[in-house]
Amino acid sequence: MLTLAHVSDIHIGGSPGSAERTRAVMRRLADMPGPLDAVIVTGDIADHGEAGEYETARGLLDSGLPTIVCPGNHDDRQVFRKVLLGEGGGGDGPVDQVLRLDGLTIALCDSSIPGRPEGFLEDETLAWLDAVLAESPDTPAVVGMHHPAAPLGIPYVDTIGLREPERLAEVLSRHPRVVAVLAGHAHTPASTRFAGLPLLVAPGVINTALIPAETTGRIPVDPGMPPQFALHVLDSDHLVTHVRPVV
Repeated sequence: MLTLAHVSDIHIGGSPGSAERTRAVMRRLADMPGPLDAVIVTGDIADHGEAGEYETARGLLDSGLPTIVCPGNHDDRQVFRKVLLGEGGGGDGPVDQVLRLDGLTIALCDSSIPGRPEGFLEDETLAWLDAVLAESPDTPAVVGMHHPAAPLGIPYVDTIGLREPERLAEVLSRHPRVVAVLAGHAHTPASTRFAGLPLLVAPGVINTALIPAETTGRIPVDPGMPPQFALHVLDSDHLVTHVRPVV
């Protein structure tokens, strides 16, 4: 059995409390009495894509656990690579990452479009994902990215979701050991189906997005709700998700 912590949308620099909210989540993970096998972070690490924001995030996310991170629409690929990942001079191509655990492959795709809020998986990324999943066809896998691949019933989020998700669905159809698709971006815990798989959206650390029934006459986010994270528990091909607020 594997336990994965799923953190998203920390938006360092996006509010005066962004670092402290992230610190509180990471402290809760460190204080858990049982073992965590990995930490997955699905994007929007920095709010403005600045080096100082990534330097702060790098320290906050350094838990000593296996950690895998992908960019979101607020991130800058070059600075993300250089400062957060320590990859020399950076580069502006997709930042696709794979983490292989004993009994699980975690593949995070870069769905960001530089300068745009919506998401898209480039041909390069889809080919990379296909190859990564083909390397261990008998091992369960989770595939993640920043942008959700299906509507979530939040108009503001749905208008800036993943474009052409059928391209991803076609790749996933070739790999039956994929057990779930993970995402962030929506700032609210949500679950639906995509390509016959669970689509599991992590809550936001920086704030919580609200559905239309909660937002009449209001900005559709609530900064007063506590930061949250998800825990995915995987037993063979059976995945269960729990969401925890940090109060």
